[in-house]
Amino acid sequence: MYTQFFGNFLLNKDVISPEELIKAMEKQAAIHIKFGTLAIHEGLLTASEVDHIVIIQTHKNKRFGEIAIEEGYLTKEQVDFVLEKQKPSYLLLGQILIEDGKLSNSDFENLISDYQSQYEIFDLESDEEQNNLVTGLFSSFGEPGNEPISQTAIDYLTLLFNNLIRFIGDDFTPLDLVAYQEDYPTNYCISQHISGNISIHSAMDMDTDTAINFASRYANEDFSSFDEYARASLEDFLNLHNGLYNVNMSNERSVELSLTPPEVHSDDVLEFEPPSYLMPIMFPFGILHFILGFH
Repeated sequence: MYTQFFGNFLLNKDVISPEELIKAMEKQAAIHIKFGTLAIHEGLLTASEVDHIVIIQTHKNKRFGEIAIEEGYLTKEQVDFVLEKQKPSYLLLGQILIEDGKLSNSDFENLISDYQSQYEIFDLESDEEQNNLVTGLFSSFGEPGNEPISQTAIDYLTLLFNNLIRFIGDDFTPLDLVAYQEDYPTNYCISQHISGNISIHSAMDMDTDTAINFASRYANEDFSSFDEYARASLEDFLNLHNGLYNVNMSNERSVELSLTPPEVHSDDVLEFEPPSYLMPIMFPFGILHFILGFH
């Protein structure tokens, strides 16, 4: 999940524009992480050492790791370690921005250090450590009006992100979560209510082109128009996500919740009572606006 937060981190640092981020996201599926990017992340090579090896590669038909050993920067054991190491997904986004000339290796080295320090992203060995990291990311990711978001909101958003990755793809970046206290004018919107000891009003809104692409990914079909099947796919995603949330609350906290059928709103106005939040989620194919009210 680190890629999603890293994109937002770069936007907030004014390192790249939203347009540049979208362009980089479009390239992710076809790009592999380079050895130099991984070595910088592991702290085994500096940016200047990577640059030096890249220069040598222009004159020698050898792999990056071979040259690193020849130049005395790395041992064979260190090269093997880098090749076998699990590759954090956010590194790929940084590499693409380097290749596009938006960052230098030195910029990337400094940004990775800042990102890891800010969110305490280091080697995580257990599922509990992973879960704690995600909770921490959400806690510091969105503080609308300088008010920390509730644990209920963190639990809901964590599951939402996991379901987006699972059913739609991991090539998205959440923009800042903001407090929303106005009526929301919709484009094409699906909303649903969770009720019980916890009350949640959730909605996802997008334009037609974004809706077609979102539905195509979810249904694993190539929808060419926004027909009844595409619409049904959007309803099914929100219903599935909220249903899974209810199941989790029942299994993990013995909290029983009920779910209303999804409702469709087109060129309509939705009313949300505070505390409510708006979170735009940027995909290469468009922006999904997710609106949440917790009561």
